Amino acid sequence: MSTDRSPLFQPLAVKGKVLRNRIVMPPMVVLRGLTTPEGIEWYGRHARGGVGLAIVESAGVDRFGHELTAEGLKPLVEAIHAGGALAAIQLFAVTASRAHSPEEPSHEELEGVIAAYRTAAEVCARAGFDGVEPHGAHGFLLNQFFSPTQNRRTDEFGGSLENRMRLALRIVGAAREGGGPDLLLLYRHTPIGEGYATVESLKLAEELVRAGVDILDISPASGAAPGDRAAPFKALGVPVIAVNELDDVERALEVLREGRADLVAVGRGLIADPDWPIKVQEGRLGEIVRCTRCNEKCFGNLEKGLPVECTQWP
Repeated sequence: MSTDRSPLFQPLAVKGKVLRNRIVMPPMVVLRGLTTPEGIEWYGRHARGGVGLAIVESAGVDRFGHELTAEGLKPLVEAIHAGGALAAIQLFAVTASRAHSPEEPSHEELEGVIAAYRTAAEVCARAGFDGVEPHGAHGFLLNQFFSPTQNRRTDEFGGSLENRMRLALRIVGAAREGGGPDLLLLYRHTPIGEGYATVESLKLAEELVRAGVDILDISPASGAAPGDRAAPFKALGVPVIAVNELDDVERALEVLREGRADLVAVGRGLIADPDWPIKVQEGRLGEIVRCTRCNEKCFGNLEKGLPVECTQWP
Protein backbone atom coordinates (compact mmCIF):
# COMPACT_ATOMS: atom_id res chain seq x y z
CA MET A 1 0.00 0.00 0.00
CA SER A 2 1.65 3.23 -1.17
CA THR A 3 -1.00 5.61 0.14
CA ASP A 4 0.36 8.34 2.38
CA ARG A 5 -0.73 7.36 5.87
CA SER A 6 0.81 10.38 7.59
CA PRO A 7 -2.54 12.22 8.10
CA LEU A 8 -3.41 9.56 10.69
CA PHE A 9 -0.26 10.36 12.63
CA GLN A 10 -0.31 14.13 12.84
CA PRO A 11 -0.48 15.42 16.44
CA LEU A 12 -3.52 17.40 17.51
CA ALA A 13 -3.44 20.01 20.27
CA VAL A 14 -6.67 20.58 22.17
CA LYS A 15 -6.67 23.19 24.90
CA GLY A 16 -3.10 22.64 25.98
CA LYS A 17 -3.19 18.85 25.66
CA VAL A 18 -1.61 17.05 22.71
CA LEU A 19 -2.89 13.86 21.13
CA ARG A 20 0.07 12.17 19.47
CA ASN A 21 -2.06 11.12 16.51
CA ARG A 22 -5.62 11.13 15.17
CA ILE A 23 -6.61 7.62 16.30
CA VAL A 24 -9.16 7.25 19.09
CA MET A 25 -10.07 4.15 21.03
CA PRO A 26 -13.82 4.68 21.52
CA PRO A 27 -15.65 3.68 24.71
CA MET A 28 -16.47 -0.03 24.48
CA VAL A 29 -17.76 -2.04 27.42
CA VAL A 30 -15.43 -5.03 27.84
CA LEU A 31 -16.46 -6.31 31.31
CA ARG A 32 -12.96 -6.35 32.77
CA GLY A 33 -13.55 -3.68 35.39
CA LEU A 34 -11.96 -0.25 35.72
CA THR A 35 -9.94 -0.82 38.86
CA THR A 36 -9.03 -4.50 38.40
CA PRO A 37 -5.63 -5.67 37.14
CA GLU A 38 -7.38 -7.07 34.06
CA GLY A 39 -9.11 -3.79 33.23
CA ILE A 40 -6.01 -1.70 33.85
CA GLU A 41 -3.93 -3.98 31.63
CA TRP A 42 -6.60 -3.91 28.87
CA TYR A 43 -6.47 -0.13 28.56
CA GLY A 44 -2.74 0.11 29.15
CA ARG A 45 -2.14 -2.46 26.42
CA HIS A 46 -4.24 -0.47 23.93
CA ALA A 47 -2.41 2.73 24.82
CA ARG A 48 0.90 0.95 24.16
CA GLY A 49 -0.54 -0.10 20.81
CA GLY A 50 -0.37 3.49 19.67
CA VAL A 51 -3.74 5.25 19.97
CA GLY A 52 -3.70 8.99 20.59
CA LEU A 53 -6.73 9.02 22.89
CA ALA A 54 -8.26 6.15 24.85
CA ILE A 55 -11.85 6.72 25.96
CA VAL A 56 -12.59 4.31 28.78
CA GLU A 57 -15.88 2.44 28.64
CA SER A 58 -19.04 4.05 29.94
CA ALA A 59 -19.46 4.23 33.71
CA GLY A 60 -22.65 5.27 35.49
CA VAL A 61 -22.31 8.62 37.20
CA ASP A 62 -23.89 7.16 40.35
CA ARG A 63 -20.72 5.08 40.90
CA PHE A 64 -18.34 7.99 41.43
CA GLY A 65 -17.30 9.20 44.85
CA HIS A 66 -17.81 5.84 46.58
CA GLU A 67 -17.35 2.81 44.30
CA LEU A 68 -15.13 4.70 41.87
CA THR A 69 -12.76 7.07 43.64
CA ALA A 70 -9.85 9.19 42.45
CA GLU A 71 -7.35 6.94 44.21
CA GLY A 72 -8.98 3.83 42.81
CA LEU A 73 -8.94 5.13 39.24
CA LYS A 74 -5.40 6.52 39.25
CA PRO A 75 -3.74 3.21 38.26
CA LEU A 76 -5.99 3.04 35.18
CA VAL A 77 -5.09 6.59 34.14
CA GLU A 78 -1.40 5.99 34.83
CA ALA A 79 -1.42 2.85 32.67
CA ILE A 80 -2.93 4.76 29.74
CA HIS A 81 -0.51 7.65 30.15
CA ALA A 82 2.44 5.26 30.43
CA GLY A 83 1.41 3.90 27.04
CA GLY A 84 1.60 7.38 25.54
CA ALA A 85 -2.11 8.13 25.09
CA LEU A 86 -4.41 10.70 26.62
CA ALA A 87 -7.10 9.25 28.87
CA ALA A 88 -10.80 10.10 28.90
CA ILE A 89 -13.80 8.25 30.29
CA GLN A 90 -17.41 8.13 29.14
CA LEU A 91 -20.00 9.06 31.76
CA PHE A 92 -23.45 7.46 31.57
CA ALA A 93 -26.60 9.08 32.94
CA VAL A 94 -28.20 7.02 35.70
CA THR A 95 -31.17 8.17 37.78
CA ALA A 96 -31.99 7.01 41.28
CA SER A 97 -35.00 5.07 39.96
CA ARG A 98 -33.04 3.60 37.02
CA ALA A 99 -35.41 5.41 34.65
CA HIS A 100 -35.47 4.27 31.04
CA SER A 101 -37.56 7.05 29.50
CA PRO A 102 -37.71 10.85 29.84
CA GLU A 103 -41.14 10.80 31.52
CA GLU A 104 -40.05 8.68 34.47
CA PRO A 105 -37.52 10.82 36.38
CA SER A 106 -38.85 13.43 38.77
CA HIS A 107 -37.43 16.94 38.66
CA GLU A 108 -35.56 16.10 41.84
CA GLU A 109 -34.04 13.03 40.21
CA LEU A 110 -32.83 15.05 37.25
CA GLU A 111 -31.17 17.54 39.56
CA GLY A 112 -29.53 14.53 41.18
CA VAL A 113 -28.20 13.33 37.83
CA ILE A 114 -26.77 16.75 37.10
CA ALA A 115 -25.09 16.83 40.52
CA ALA A 116 -23.73 13.31 39.92
CA TYR A 117 -22.04 14.49 36.72
CA ARG A 118 -20.40 17.27 38.70
CA THR A 119 -19.09 14.76 41.23
CA ALA A 120 -17.97 12.31 38.54
CA ALA A 121 -16.01 14.98 36.68
CA GLU A 122 -14.37 16.13 39.90
CA VAL A 123 -13.33 12.56 40.75
CA CYS A 124 -12.02 11.97 37.23
CA ALA A 125 -10.01 15.19 37.24
CA ARG A 126 -8.42 14.26 40.57
CA ALA A 127 -7.64 10.80 39.21
CA GLY A 128 -5.69 12.46 36.40
CA PHE A 129 -8.03 11.86 33.47
CA ASP A 130 -7.51 14.29 30.60
CA GLY A 131 -11.20 14.34 29.71
CA VAL A 132 -14.73 13.09 30.35
CA GLU A 133 -17.48 12.35 27.85
CA PRO A 134 -21.20 12.49 28.71
CA HIS A 135 -22.96 9.82 26.64
CA GLY A 136 -25.76 11.53 24.74
CA ALA A 137 -26.07 9.09 21.83
CA HIS A 138 -27.51 5.78 20.63
CA GLY A 139 -31.00 6.08 22.07
CA PHE A 140 -29.95 6.10 25.72
CA LEU A 141 -31.55 8.44 28.24
CA LEU A 142 -29.82 11.73 27.33
CA ASN A 143 -30.48 11.05 23.65
CA GLN A 144 -34.13 10.33 24.45
CA PHE A 145 -34.44 13.71 26.15
CA PHE A 146 -33.36 15.34 22.90
CA SER A 147 -35.90 13.40 20.81
CA PRO A 148 -39.23 15.21 20.32
CA THR A 149 -41.03 11.89 19.83
CA GLN A 150 -39.56 10.23 22.91
CA ASN A 151 -39.55 13.18 25.29
CA ARG A 152 -43.14 13.95 26.28
CA ARG A 153 -42.36 15.99 29.38
CA THR A 154 -44.24 19.22 29.88
CA ASP A 155 -41.79 20.93 32.25
CA GLU A 156 -38.60 22.82 31.40
CA PHE A 157 -36.93 19.58 30.26
CA GLY A 158 -39.42 18.81 27.50
CA GLY A 159 -41.34 20.32 24.59
CA SER A 160 -39.40 22.95 22.69
CA LEU A 161 -35.94 22.37 21.25
CA GLU A 162 -34.54 24.71 23.88
CA ASN A 163 -36.11 22.63 26.64
CA ARG A 164 -35.03 19.31 25.12
CA MET A 165 -31.42 20.55 25.07
CA ARG A 166 -31.56 21.71 28.67
CA LEU A 167 -30.52 18.48 30.42
CA ALA A 168 -27.47 17.99 28.20
CA LEU A 169 -26.40 21.60 28.66
CA ARG A 170 -26.91 21.50 32.41
CA ILE A 171 -24.84 18.30 32.58
CA VAL A 172 -22.02 19.82 30.55
CA GLY A 173 -22.05 22.88 32.79
CA ALA A 174 -21.93 20.70 35.89
CA ALA A 175 -19.07 18.62 34.49
CA ARG A 176 -17.14 21.78 33.73
CA GLU A 177 -17.69 23.02 37.28
CA GLY A 178 -16.63 19.72 38.80
CA GLY A 179 -13.68 19.02 36.51
CA GLY A 180 -12.30 22.52 36.34
CA PRO A 181 -11.10 24.56 33.35
CA ASP A 182 -8.35 22.19 32.20
CA LEU A 183 -10.38 18.98 31.90
CA LEU A 184 -11.36 18.23 28.30
CA LEU A 185 -15.09 17.87 27.79
CA LEU A 186 -16.25 15.56 25.04
CA TYR A 187 -19.86 14.86 24.13
CA ARG A 188 -21.12 11.85 22.17
CA HIS A 189 -24.19 12.53 20.05
CA THR A 190 -26.14 10.68 17.36
CA PRO A 191 -26.70 13.28 14.60
CA ILE A 192 -29.93 11.85 13.18
CA GLY A 193 -32.37 10.16 15.54
CA GLU A 194 -35.97 9.53 16.37
CA GLY A 195 -37.87 12.66 15.42
CA TYR A 196 -34.87 14.91 14.79
CA ALA A 197 -32.41 15.62 11.98
CA THR A 198 -28.97 17.14 11.55
CA VAL A 199 -30.24 20.71 11.69
CA GLU A 200 -31.48 20.23 15.27
CA SER A 201 -28.31 18.36 16.19
CA LEU A 202 -26.18 21.22 14.93
CA LYS A 203 -28.09 23.61 17.15
CA LEU A 204 -27.47 21.34 20.14
CA ALA A 205 -23.80 21.02 19.24
CA GLU A 206 -23.46 24.78 18.90
CA GLU A 207 -24.88 25.24 22.39
CA LEU A 208 -22.72 22.42 23.77
CA VAL A 209 -19.60 24.14 22.45
CA ARG A 210 -20.77 27.41 23.94
CA ALA A 211 -21.26 25.60 27.26
CA GLY A 212 -17.70 24.29 27.22
CA VAL A 213 -17.49 21.13 25.11
CA ASP A 214 -14.03 20.77 23.55
CA ILE A 215 -14.53 17.72 21.29
CA LEU A 216 -17.68 16.47 19.54
CA ASP A 217 -17.94 12.68 19.20
CA ILE A 218 -20.44 12.01 16.39
CA SER A 219 -21.76 8.46 16.13
CA PRO A 220 -22.63 6.70 13.90
CA ALA A 221 -22.00 7.50 10.23
CA SER A 222 -24.57 6.54 7.61
CA GLY A 223 -22.40 4.08 5.74
CA ALA A 224 -22.73 6.06 2.50
CA ALA A 225 -19.31 7.66 2.96
CA PRO A 226 -16.82 7.44 5.84
CA GLY A 227 -17.50 10.12 8.44
CA ASP A 228 -20.30 11.70 6.40
CA ARG A 229 -22.54 12.56 9.34
CA ALA A 230 -19.66 14.04 11.32
CA ALA A 231 -18.73 16.47 8.54
CA PRO A 232 -21.36 19.19 9.22
CA PHE A 233 -20.14 19.55 12.80
CA LYS A 234 -16.68 20.64 11.66
CA ALA A 235 -18.10 24.13 11.11
CA LEU A 236 -18.44 24.63 14.87
CA GLY A 237 -14.72 25.09 15.38
CA VAL A 238 -13.86 22.22 17.73
CA PRO A 239 -12.32 18.84 16.86
CA VAL A 240 -14.79 16.19 15.69
CA ILE A 241 -14.51 12.40 16.06
CA ALA A 242 -15.93 10.14 13.35
CA VAL A 243 -16.59 6.41 13.67
CA ASN A 244 -17.89 3.41 11.66
CA GLU A 245 -15.63 0.74 10.14
CA LEU A 246 -12.60 3.02 10.24
CA ASP A 247 -10.26 0.13 10.91
CA ASP A 248 -10.25 0.11 7.11
CA VAL A 249 -7.21 2.32 6.61
CA GLU A 250 -8.44 3.80 3.33
CA ARG A 251 -11.75 4.78 4.93
CA ALA A 252 -9.98 6.38 7.89
CA LEU A 253 -7.67 8.33 5.58
CA GLU A 254 -10.61 9.48 3.46
CA VAL A 255 -12.25 11.01 6.55
CA LEU A 256 -9.14 13.06 7.26
CA ARG A 257 -8.26 13.93 3.65
CA GLU A 258 -11.78 15.15 2.93
CA GLY A 259 -11.91 17.16 6.16
CA ARG A 260 -15.01 15.38 7.45
CA ALA A 261 -13.52 14.97 10.93
CA ASP A 262 -10.32 15.57 12.85
CA LEU A 263 -10.14 12.23 14.64
CA VAL A 264 -11.08 8.67 13.70
CA ALA A 265 -12.36 6.13 16.20
CA VAL A 266 -11.41 2.50 15.66
CA GLY A 267 -13.56 0.16 17.76
CA ARG A 268 -13.76 -3.55 17.05
CA GLY A 269 -10.59 -3.30 14.99
CA LEU A 270 -8.71 -2.45 18.18
CA ILE A 271 -10.32 -5.35 20.02
CA ALA A 272 -9.01 -7.66 17.29
CA ASP A 273 -5.57 -6.03 17.24
CA PRO A 274 -4.47 -3.46 19.84
CA ASP A 275 -1.36 -2.83 17.74
CA TRP A 276 -3.43 -1.57 14.78
CA PRO A 277 -2.02 2.00 15.07
CA ILE A 278 1.62 0.90 15.23
CA LYS A 279 1.22 -1.57 12.38
CA VAL A 280 -0.48 1.04 10.20
CA GLN A 281 2.20 3.62 10.95
CA GLU A 282 4.98 1.18 10.14
CA GLY A 283 3.28 -0.07 6.98
CA ARG A 284 2.83 -3.59 8.35
CA LEU A 285 -0.76 -3.81 7.13
CA GLY A 286 -0.48 -7.48 6.25
CA GLU A 287 0.26 -8.26 9.89
CA ILE A 288 -2.94 -6.67 11.24
CA VAL A 289 -5.33 -9.09 12.92
CA ARG A 290 -8.55 -8.16 11.16
CA CYS A 291 -12.02 -7.87 12.69
CA THR A 292 -14.38 -9.99 10.56
CA ARG A 293 -17.58 -8.42 11.96
CA CYS A 294 -18.70 -11.83 13.21
CA ASN A 295 -19.78 -10.36 16.59
CA GLU A 296 -19.35 -13.77 18.23
CA LYS A 297 -16.98 -12.98 21.09
CA CYS A 298 -17.42 -9.22 21.36
CA PHE A 299 -21.17 -8.61 21.35
CA GLY A 300 -21.78 -12.32 21.90
CA ASN A 301 -19.74 -12.35 25.11
CA LEU A 302 -21.38 -9.14 26.31
CA GLU A 303 -24.79 -10.76 25.99
CA LYS A 304 -23.52 -13.63 28.15
CA GLY A 305 -21.97 -11.29 30.72
CA LEU A 306 -18.46 -12.43 29.80
CA PRO A 307 -15.36 -10.31 29.12
CA VAL A 308 -15.05 -9.29 25.48
CA GLU A 309 -12.66 -11.35 23.36
CA CYS A 310 -12.16 -11.93 19.62
CA THR A 311 -12.43 -15.02 17.44
CA GLN A 312 -9.44 -13.74 15.44
CA TRP A 313 -7.00 -13.68 18.33
CA PRO A 314 -4.10 -16.04 17.60
